[in-house]
Amino acid sequence: MTILVTGAAGFIGSHVSRRLLARGETVLGIDNLNDYNPVALKRDRLGAIASGDGGKRFAFHQLDFSDHVALAAVLGGIDIDRIVHLGAQAGVRYSITNPRAYAASNLTGHLNILELARERRVAHLVYASSSSVYGTSPDLPFSVDQRVDFPISLYAATKKADELMSEAYAHLYRLPQTGLRFFTVYGPWGRPDMAVWGFTAKILAGEPIEVFNGGRMLRDFTFIDDIVDGILAALDHPPADDGAAKAGGSVSPHAIYNIGNNRAEELEKLIALIEQACDRKAIRIDRPMQAGDVPATYADISAIQRDVGFRPATPIDVGIPIWVDWYRDYMAR
Repeated sequence: MTILVTGAAGFIGSHVSRRLLARGETVLGIDNLNDYNPVALKRDRLGAIASGDGGKRFAFHQLDFSDHVALAAVLGGIDIDRIVHLGAQAGVRYSITNPRAYAASNLTGHLNILELARERRVAHLVYASSSSVYGTSPDLPFSVDQRVDFPISLYAATKKADELMSEAYAHLYRLPQTGLRFFTVYGPWGRPDMAVWGFTAKILAGEPIEVFNGGRMLRDFTFIDDIVDGILAALDHPPADDGAAKAGGSVSPHAIYNIGNNRAEELEKLIALIEQACDRKAIRIDRPMQAGDVPATYADISAIQRDVGFRPATPIDVGIPIWVDWYRDYMAR
């Protein structure tokens, strides 16, 4: 049977696809290859999937899953056992300038994947939510038992909406689902729109970096290998339809987990580690806090530890040098 991975050319999706193939699964990847991040990077990620362990069991279709007609046409006749839905329009700041892209991908697109899962009666749908749903909550660390009713960006609002749509489908159709609230993922094959990539690129190029809010921000930086461990552990443990309350509060077969490093690190520490790995100091420009940004993220991961055995193993002191080595190598190709 085939596992469908949406956003397969993306940062997390490409890593998940490679790990699934390495353990013997058959993977069908879809991605619309839009230009929000460089298309060349996305194609390179796909090349790494195809050339890695089990690459012959990987099939890819360029497809926009917000188009339900195209989705049905491409996937018709393919037996799909499980779905890892990682495709989305990402980015807090971009949601302010291009909100309709988020409605299409994150709302209509999520609904289309839910309908696909319902029609095919898949064994489990694992989907990406975000730590952004917590907004500016002062209650740290963030727990999946908290209310998350006050998003401060449209991106966060669409991710909360995805969780609500998934809850409805779990209730109506008993569709097993797991939503994962990701916390600041970084590592090889990362995203150029994220701070870790931007800081590294500019420090190595001798260009100034913009440091927001005087660097007085906390982030739960999570290395990609740990994230993939958590996704696969969740995929292998679908929530039971037993009427018991799941993580996040649902009594339907729907669990919601935080997936982070369980450490709130200062932005200043991240910059210092990148400087050390690059062997040069950053040129800094101070900026005020940006609209839609949050001062702190910090994941309570006790629920995912308890239920699927997730335990992150990579502090940023270890992960950042790995990231910088990969970045140097990739940019030198």
